[in-house]
Amino acid sequence: MARPKISLIGGGQIGGVLAQLCALRELGDVVLFDIVEGMPQGKMLDIAEVARVDGFDVDLKGTNSYADIAGSNVVIVTAGLPRKPGMSRDDLLGVNAKIMSQVSEGIKEYAPDAFVIIISNPLDAMVTLCQKVTGFPPERVMGQAGVLDSNRFCSFIAWELGVSVRDVNAMVLGGHGDTMVPIIRYANVNGVPVMEQLVRKYGDEAKANEVMTAMVERTKAAGGEVVKLLGNGSAFYSPASSAIAMAEAILRDQKRVLPTCALLQGEFGVDNYYVGVPCVLGAGGVESIIEFSLDEQEQALFDKSVAAVKGLIDELPTILPDLADVLNS
Repeated sequence: MARPKISLIGGGQIGGVLAQLCALRELGDVVLFDIVEGMPQGKMLDIAEVARVDGFDVDLKGTNSYADIAGSNVVIVTAGLPRKPGMSRDDLLGVNAKIMSQVSEGIKEYAPDAFVIIISNPLDAMVTLCQKVTGFPPERVMGQAGVLDSNRFCSFIAWELGVSVRDVNAMVLGGHGDTMVPIIRYANVNGVPVMEQLVRKYGDEAKANEVMTAMVERTKAAGGEVVKLLGNGSAFYSPASSAIAMAEAILRDQKRVLPTCALLQGEFGVDNYYVGVPCVLGAGGVESIIEFSLDEQEQALFDKSVAAVKGLIDELPTILPDLADVLNS
């Protein structure tokens, strides 16, 4: 029985970690593509040479040709410029839209049956662009953001309460940017509401709200915090691990419920826009969207986040006038 094939578009920091994680988990054979000659070949050779130590047995290939992604079951796209200190994800729209349009054409030609997971920023706009250019069914094109943002939120809660992060459940919805929406109401530690635990810890509801607000704001700014500390580049371990969770759910038909940038068609009051919501990921890709009621405040924040996504998408035809008809379809 042939192993699945995973192709990674973009051989930078995230691409290298993705390749290593795919190998360690033996998710399938891996191809790492980049336009820089020698770089993806060198990274894959480096990983392949520790197969015995790490105990994996898959084929690894670095390439500068899109033709080598033929037959891919899953394609993960990281191509594009990373953020620099002081930049928002949205600042990358102009340059990364041009890169994504080229990448999408390559996927469309050589991997027409693949599921596509986008990591490139600004995430929601890049997923939209990829789906429009490839013409793939929306359940096969999705974005990684909510898994990462939700896990960051969970980490901050765990650190604050002094509990294992494995027992914390929390979810972030909306666009992958400054307007993302951490859902406080459902955050819990093995079913016990986080807010109740914070009130018990501090003995004061006002202080508990202050602490939660700080964690929410840190979640929204978490990517920028990493960018500032690194000084040159952006987060790569956490986005890679988050994307691998999505790829594994699809390849192994796990039916995982993961926050995913998916095309909404009426859910949460949004029609025909990609935005982060809880989805069931399995062999069919985005197999369903799990909708639940938002309270008035949550809905207002979600609507604001969707409006920010719409604003970015509205700019795409100006940046890519040759694709205006496709983008407006």
